Amino acid sequence: MLSTTPKECPARLLAQARQHPRVTTVVINPINEVSLASARMASEQGLIEPILVGDIDTMRRQAEIIDWSLDQVRLVQAADETEAARLGVALVSQNEAHSIMKGHVHTDILLRAVLNKAAGLRTDSRLSHVFYMTVPGSDKALCITDAVINVQPSVLDKLHIARNAIGFMHALGKDEPRVALLSGTEEVSKSMPSSQDAAELVKLAAMGALPGAVVEGPLAFDNAVSPEAAAIKGITGKVPGQVDILLVPNLESGNFLFKQMVYFMGATAAGLVLGARVPIILTSRADPPEARLASCALASLYCAHQLSPALVQAS
Repeated sequence: MLSTTPKECPARLLAQARQHPRVTTVVINPINEVSLASARMASEQGLIEPILVGDIDTMRRQAEIIDWSLDQVRLVQAADETEAARLGVALVSQNEAHSIMKGHVHTDILLRAVLNKAAGLRTDSRLSHVFYMTVPGSDKALCITDAVINVQPSVLDKLHIARNAIGFMHALGKDEPRVALLSGTEEVSKSMPSSQDAAELVKLAAMGALPGAVVEGPLAFDNAVSPEAAAIKGITGKVPGQVDILLVPNLESGNFLFKQMVYFMGATAAGLVLGARVPIILTSRADPPEARLASCALASLYCAHQLSPALVQAS
């Protein structure tokens, strides 16, 4: 049942990202082989200009294992992961870097440094994560949000999550993404809070709270992704069967969904944390190289859209 199809970094995504200058990226505590190899791969593919923040002796020893010379790479000494997160975020706040990549560091430590008011990276938006899911042999992408950060989001939280995802799709060239507000039913029911949240979000979208997108819901998963299922059930609209963004009810449902796509369909799950001043490449130890590279490509495109050319380091 598990997919044995080799993972792919979408060729079109990589080609699109390579059209833009490298983005100077702080890599937080890359003191193991996996995180260093990810930074090296993204650098060699022309996506990032890495700044490695961690214990320099350890990084050099690990780099020797993968035969990567760090002579031309900027290294910043940090005693541990907490200091690495603080110093890396400080480089971004000083405009010396314009994206952040997670290395061997706990996610809560990294995000705590990002959210520290003194760092100046907070915005009016709540942090949220967007997965950019692709399957081998197809350039069609499906975004899932939020399956990583917001555990049980309120309606207001979901409004922020939707805005972040819509802005993300705009950065990738999708002017009016279609957003499905997922629930277990198409009917608003008091017994299913996610359906009530979806109805409230649709009202807010109609009032202009989510510009630049088509937002519909509540929608069950089958009707969001399958035009045939929607037609059989008589569900009409611009989103059913044409969805770009699946806004899930909570982290658990999103986590199950993206992992099913990865393990049953061979999907590549690239993604970013959004809502801060810069994108955060939040990779997992279980991520294959293709997903790590695709995530860096997403960060490159997002920066090219959000930042003025003067702030992005030339190739």
